[in-house]
Amino acid sequence: MTTSESSEAPKPAPKPVPRPGPPRPAPRPGAAPAAAAVPPTGDPHRFGRVDDDGTVWLTTADGERVVGSWQAGEHEAAYAHFGRRYDDLATEVALMERRLASGTGDARKIKSAAAALAETLPTASVLGDVDALAARLAAIVEQADSHAAEERQKRDEHRAAQTARKEALAAEAEDIAANATQWKSAGDRLREILDEWRTVTGLDRKTDDALWKRYSAARETFNRRRGSHFAELDRERVGTRQAKEALCERAEQLADSTDWGATAATFRDMLTEWKAAGRAAKDVDDALWKRFKAAQDKFFKARNAVNAERDAEFEANAATKEALLAEAEAIDLSNADAARAALRSIGAKWDDVGKVPRERAPEFERRMKAVEKRVRDTASTGGGADPEAQARADQFRLRAEQYEQQAVKAEAAGRTKDAEQARASATQWREWAEAAVAALGKKR
Repeated sequence: MTTSESSEAPKPAPKPVPRPGPPRPAPRPGAAPAAAAVPPTGDPHRFGRVDDDGTVWLTTADGERVVGSWQAGEHEAAYAHFGRRYDDLATEVALMERRLASGTGDARKIKSAAAALAETLPTASVLGDVDALAARLAAIVEQADSHAAEERQKRDEHRAAQTARKEALAAEAEDIAANATQWKSAGDRLREILDEWRTVTGLDRKTDDALWKRYSAARETFNRRRGSHFAELDRERVGTRQAKEALCERAEQLADSTDWGATAATFRDMLTEWKAAGRAAKDVDDALWKRFKAAQDKFFKARNAVNAERDAEFEANAATKEALLAEAEAIDLSNADAARAALRSIGAKWDDVGKVPRERAPEFERRMKAVEKRVRDTASTGGGADPEAQARADQFRLRAEQYEQQAVKAEAAGRTKDAEQARASATQWREWAEAAVAALGKKR
């Protein structure tokens, strides 16, 4: 055993007489603690003494008091031992000062620890400037209150800011729940809000629970609205699918029809119904459309084939009539009987020829009527004509026919005014042609 204190194993000795300690400046109340580093112990001889019998005295502003008894060796070892004890206290105080100054510790806990340590100083078995430690601990206690107030204000401000964040998130969730119709993006945003919500801490429990109920209720409302929407959509899609299946069945029944005009009109009406029916699920809708279109294509392909065959026949008939017209327009009018006979032969062939393209039929009829009229006029005048007068009458007739053709084309294109002008011009040229033919009859 190297050391012992009087309180543990006192030896009989004369009772020491306390002596007043050296005068020193009294600590200033509220002085700021020096927190930069642990202050050095200094010379322990300044703050105490060791008697010859080993009694260790601590000197303070209030006088001297016994802190222990040293029987283990030289007096210098006693100074070192009790000085180290003082250093431990000084280090503890310095740590409190640093934690308080840096704000890394709870000011209330630091204050409590400082007060508790200050209560031990009057009985501490140390050699050192205990008065300075007491002053520093008093400063810590005093400053801890202001630090605690600052911390409380910061906590309040932080709590208010965090509360505002969660209120904003709850309000946004409620707006989404009430108004959103872009279901995917809205659902993604609600999940993002939940992720952000979990990072917001520091609220009081009551407020946090109330805000969570708002968010949770908004999410449930949104999920109900979205579920209801898609349930309704599913019902609509079922109705759409049934309507389109019915259209497919009708289309397949009409696919082999040869009533080309009426069936084509029916298909057009069915396509309008198809578009108005809406959309079923994508895969179902695509499959139904392929089915409907296959039936439609089958009908129109057959109709187009028949039309192509008919058009080829009509074109061939048109070529035949074109040749007959050329032959009729070349009839020699010098012999009225021969001209009539030739026209009758051509007419018989003309009647045997079938239909021609609709847009060319008026032209053919006008030209043939013109030939018939010339032959009749020639017969009524006894035959023979002035070649120049006849050429002029033919020119007038040709111009009239050209204007009549223009009128037909303009009418077909919807240009009513142009058609009327062309018909007026045709009438004028036709009158001139008739006048020229009449003049030929007078000359004979």
